[in-house]
Amino acid sequence: MNAPVIVWFRHDLRLADHPALHAAVAAGSPVLCLYIHDDETPEQWRAGAASRWWLHHSLTKLGAALEAKGASLCIRQGRAEKVLMDVVLESGAKAVHWNRAYEPYAVTRDTNIKAALKSKSIDAQSFKGTVLFEPWEIKTGGGTPFRVFTPFYKACLGNTNLIGGSLAAPKKINGFACAGLRVDDLKFLPSIPWDRGFADVWEPGEHGAWTRLRDFIEGPMKGYKVQRDFPNIEATSRLSAHLHFGEISHRDVWNTAMPHGGSAPFLRELAWREFSISLLHFNPALPREPLQPKFANFPWVPNDAHLSAWKKGMTGFPIVDAGMKQLWQTGWMHNRVRMIVGSFLVKHLLQPWQEGEAWFWDTLVDADLANNAASWQWIAGCGADAAPYFRVFNPILQGVKFDPEGLYVRHFVPELRDVPTEYIHTPWEWVGKTAYPAPIVDHAAGRTRALDAYAKLKNNET
Repeated sequence: MNAPVIVWFRHDLRLADHPALHAAVAAGSPVLCLYIHDDETPEQWRAGAASRWWLHHSLTKLGAALEAKGASLCIRQGRAEKVLMDVVLESGAKAVHWNRAYEPYAVTRDTNIKAALKSKSIDAQSFKGTVLFEPWEIKTGGGTPFRVFTPFYKACLGNTNLIGGSLAAPKKINGFACAGLRVDDLKFLPSIPWDRGFADVWEPGEHGAWTRLRDFIEGPMKGYKVQRDFPNIEATSRLSAHLHFGEISHRDVWNTAMPHGGSAPFLRELAWREFSISLLHFNPALPREPLQPKFANFPWVPNDAHLSAWKKGMTGFPIVDAGMKQLWQTGWMHNRVRMIVGSFLVKHLLQPWQEGEAWFWDTLVDADLANNAASWQWIAGCGADAAPYFRVFNPILQGVKFDPEGLYVRHFVPELRDVPTEYIHTPWEWVGKTAYPAPIVDHAAGRTRALDAYAKLKNNET
């Protein structure tokens, strides 16, 4: 048998619009499809518990899809650099293909691997398969990376020729067999079944991604611009986890949605993902350090009791607690509510934004290093294009505005189901009794404390 081409699957667990796979099949050689589970290289950013649940099912679906095309998925575990070289030696492969990744650890790893492969005369090719635009393709007129979203997006719209057309999934793959692990051997699923609610909400895998996209285009996308802020309405695409794991490409989403009415506001949100990837690529410390250095000495007030109450959805503010309970039950949270709970943590409670980032990393099925870090820094006011320091989301008014009947709150905080609507976001004002906790902080006092802390930082700057 001819020497195989290895296609190294990472966050691109699909067959359609997969440039690395497409090139390998076109080469005419047997294709060895490889997935390496590496917990060592990412260190603290190895996949969290919710992501592992998703990954288990996504790899299972990918393996079945490959088998239907004549190939198989070889699963290995360990440090990627060593495992990949082992598979190259075992198989006699003369080429390795992969789609590029942009996490700092991945960039370093891939650079080292490419050099090691080339030193052994192994053809190493990487492709643009996980973004619409390479980070270095969208720059300011002065040649520097963008730090504000709106001009970044305008530059994207001026360079849509770089997106290109989507690639069809291969009709058949001449597979190359390779001994490996079963998905179950990776032990991604929890021993205590906290994931029961996940299966009711999600269908991981390429088929599930396309179903989500088509259903969204045919229905909610038409009213997305207005309805996306209301958490009780199924108005968002819920594609974030599918995009993170690459079960559908950014390009396929763009090209499929773009011709349809109502697509512009949705595609703008897709561009926010691209913006976050660009920020991370040019600022590798983004997940750990504030993008604006002046925030390095921000006067946070760490409080384990407040942090625990926030994580458990026991803050006494219904819209905050509903969001945190939705996160725990489903591994996902509505975007408007993410902003509310994030603002509450870093401003009302003055807890470090890194604490929220870490909790979301472990509990979100769509936990993405670029999106997670950029979003938390935006909320905290220390990132690119950040929310102004004086913007403190009022959890009461936000609830009244975006969940006026309290339907979202009643669903995820059932102990409030009998509270009259006029008190659903201020249950402490109701004369009835509930098992719901009292607010852990006074809204006005928390807001004032936050503004004082941010103002002091601003004054020190000047």
